[in-house]
Amino acid sequence: MSSLARKTVHAPSNETSPANAAEGKDVKSKIRKAAISTNPSSKTVTSPDGKPKKKVKGKKESWTSYIYKVLKQVHPDTGISKNAMSILNSFCNDIFERICGESAKLATYSKKSTISSREIQTAVRLILPGELAKHAVSEGTKAITSMYNLCTLIHCPFT
Repeated sequence: MSSLARKTVHAPSNETSPANAAEGKDVKSKIRKAAISTNPSSKTVTSPDGKPKKKVKGKKESWTSYIYKVLKQVHPDTGISKNAMSILNSFCNDIFERICGESAKLATYSKKSTISSREIQTAVRLILPGELAKHAVSEGTKAITSMYNLCTLIHCPFT
């Protein structure tokens, strides 16, 4: 018998009275609760008062809100399916990982311990093809410039 197999409890042989039947049901419900609380693959946890509670899932980061905002800027009347959003989210994660990896390599080649905007810009030029790289670099430069100007206006510690 495996360690995950349920143990069965047999009710007493004289189950004629309703009190014994209720007791048997009570014992069975306690065993079910114990099996739920000790099963490592279940998603419920028992609270101190014995009631089962669901585990709190950790936050999963994604690009979905940003993708949706850009979609509404470009095509305000167009929607997107969950499957398409999942594909775009995977695409963003893939591109982000490629740029991070390439910029880390560039930093180690130049014997630097810090990745600057220059390494990221060079990584984008190496990863993205032709015209797409030019547009990405110009948009990134524009974003950095506007952030720098905003920080100088409000005396930001990043400058």
